[in-house]
Amino acid sequence: MIPAIDITGLTKRYRALEALGGVDLQIRQGEFFGLLGPNGAGKTTLISILAGLVRPTSGSARVMGHDVVTEYRAARRMLGVVPQELVFDPFFSVRETLRIQSGYFGLKKNDDWIDEVMHHLNLTDKADANMRALSGGMKRRVLVAQALVHRPPVIVLDEPTAGVDVELRQGLWTFIRRLNADGHTIVLTTHYLEEAETMCNRIGMLKQGRLVALDTPANLIRRFHTVYLKVRLEGEPPAALAARASVDEAGRHCFKLDNYGDVEGMLGALRAAGCRIVEMEVAQPDLEEVFVNIMGGQAQQ
Repeated sequence: MIPAIDITGLTKRYRALEALGGVDLQIRQGEFFGLLGPNGAGKTTLISILAGLVRPTSGSARVMGHDVVTEYRAARRMLGVVPQELVFDPFFSVRETLRIQSGYFGLKKNDDWIDEVMHHLNLTDKADANMRALSGGMKRRVLVAQALVHRPPVIVLDEPTAGVDVELRQGLWTFIRRLNADGHTIVLTTHYLEEAETMCNRIGMLKQGRLVALDTPANLIRRFHTVYLKVRLEGEPPAALAARASVDEAGRHCFKLDNYGDVEGMLGALRAAGCRIVEMEVAQPDLEEVFVNIMGGQAQQ
């Protein structure tokens, strides 16, 4: 089976600025893939190349086997992109906007699918409303609908839940999960790392235009064997132990340990020092901590 997205040696330079520095990446059909990175890491450049909005300096990118440069029309039909920006035509209603989007892809009599998409995005009662009259959250729903109107097998969601309410976020993820279960490949960029950890099968992290991590969320987290022991104490620990801990806003001492086997030793040391343990929590790193560590240069692919 061909990859949904196949990127080889992809570079993009803007004079002295290297936005992408040789990215190699394959995303499987049906995968839910997270593309993470700080601002300026190259995520938008990579998405723009896939969408045919930017030409790469070198290398290649294919969507469902179609080269995004030499087979632009075929590649673009395979892809639906939900952009970060709220871009819309203020002169049309929601239904008219989706019909026009269908026309871009040569689709006639697409109203049944448009109705289904609007239903799942809770847009049905806004079908005849002018785009100017919609709230920001509703406009974002229309952007999602536009990306889906030609039924692309690959869907790119670029910060889809930025600035939207909880109800929309939950409804959107329910619909996207359904699309993924039906075989659509999903590529997600987000700054909400808990979303990526929960939703994605694999995650790639970009840093300064290069792919610096690529694995499942569980495996990425497993790289960091850190365990956090958070305890509320009666009595101050001696200086040697206190130096190994930070104190959080709740007044708990937080000890960073190498593995779970060190937990009992630390608890024993605290008891031996005369500290009474009132409250205890043992936690492992989450994707946010892994992201911070990788972006800080403490791990490589």
